[in-house]
Amino acid sequence: MKAIEIASYGAPEVLREVERPDPAAGSGELLIRVSASGVNRPDVLQRKGHYPVPPGASDLPGLEVAGEIVSGDEAAMREAGLKVGDRVCALVAGGGYAQLCVAPVAQCLPVPKGWSDIEAASLPETFFTVWSNVFDRGRLQKGETLLIQGGTSGIGVTAIQLGKALGATVIATAGSDEKCEACKRLGADHAINYKTADFAEEVKRLTSGKGADVILDMVAGEYVAREVSCLADDGRLVIIAIQGGVKSGFDAGQVLRRRLVITGSTLRPRPVEFKGAIAKSLREKVWPLLESGAVRPVIHSTFAAAGEPSGASQAHALMESNQHIGKIVLNWQGN
Repeated sequence: MKAIEIASYGAPEVLREVERPDPAAGSGELLIRVSASGVNRPDVLQRKGHYPVPPGASDLPGLEVAGEIVSGDEAAMREAGLKVGDRVCALVAGGGYAQLCVAPVAQCLPVPKGWSDIEAASLPETFFTVWSNVFDRGRLQKGETLLIQGGTSGIGVTAIQLGKALGATVIATAGSDEKCEACKRLGADHAINYKTADFAEEVKRLTSGKGADVILDMVAGEYVAREVSCLADDGRLVIIAIQGGVKSGFDAGQVLRRRLVITGSTLRPRPVEFKGAIAKSLREKVWPLLESGAVRPVIHSTFAAAGEPSGASQAHALMESNQHIGKIVLNWQGN
């Protein structure tokens, strides 16, 4: 099979097309002929040497794919209501940048009706992450206010749409007025340009002093102190990335007095059983929203996966530019 590997840690140009032996599905797994692979920020971190591959996972980057089942554990597939020939999208711990990819059956979901494989490949990483952190860890409820840092990222556009579809008031931050307008078009009730306004003060103003019930944070660093200040009583801050650094200083007295929760998680190293439980929740509560059109794909760019110049390198360069709104996808069709 053709695959995209990290030749050495460094710039996007270290991604190169190679040939690798075809992988084989083991117990509880299936093999997917990949039509499209989603590109995510952890792929960039792995390329730079900052995101170690979990034990047993492929060294190839790529955490989400969509395509056709070509083989697998028949008993596990029957139990999941899947069979050879079905179109699925899957969350994987690595190996997504390839024409063939092994995935745990429990982490596979059918391609939503009416969606293309390219659209479906934009789903798993962000939807698993948002559901696990906003709705499981953050316990967002209908009628509450959700603040999303980075509303035009892949995570952001998913969180905006799911938050609104499930009854929350959504506030998003973004780095330009154009991106703020994009957040509003996706359903955000309010959008704050963090380069021209203090998001914490704006959140307090927009909520009449109450604050946000849940904050989804991909920055950390010095943001945490301001986020604590604009959380509502009993509010929950969920940190899922540390683009602003690992060290934070905040008023711990507010955490005590106002019963605040500060939590966080990483998804990639969690066990299959944990991710499988998220998949079941998504199938039950979110897939109907996708198939009805209430939540839709937001794909900024698609690049040919194989060939020269490297589409994967171009995709990573775009992601690092932060100029995209929504997802970036590699297309293996025709390769």
